[in-house]
Amino acid sequence: QVTLKDSGGGVVKAGGSLQLSCTASGRTFRMGWFRQAPGKEREFVAAFTTLGGSTFYAESVKFRFTISRDNAKNTVYLQMSSLKPEDTGVYYCNADPMEYGGVWTPGNHWGQGTQVTVSS
Repeated sequence: QVTLKDSGGGVVKAGGSLQLSCTASGRTFRMGWFRQAPGKEREFVAAFTTLGGSTFYAESVKFRFTISRDNAKNTVYLQMSSLKPEDTGVYYCNADPMEYGGVWTPGNHWGQGTQVTVSS
């Protein structure tokens, strides 16, 4: 059983930065972030594989967001820079998302979510 605790959201002006954190209890092979904007479906943001340390990003956040992991703390981070109003939403940490044909599908375990609001 994996439990996730995510944190770090807040309110920031466009162009600003935020860092999200997610600490996992239990072993995971991949960690990911998804987000959900008001009135929209939850979407993939980024993922990190424990073996090999590969990273994956949605096109909309590539070169602006960086996902990383501290293995000693079993914590994954999402550093978000050059934030835009369209990045606003609730960000959820997810354990063991899977990639099928270029589409990332979430695993079964979620953090409680953390709100990110980017003002224009």
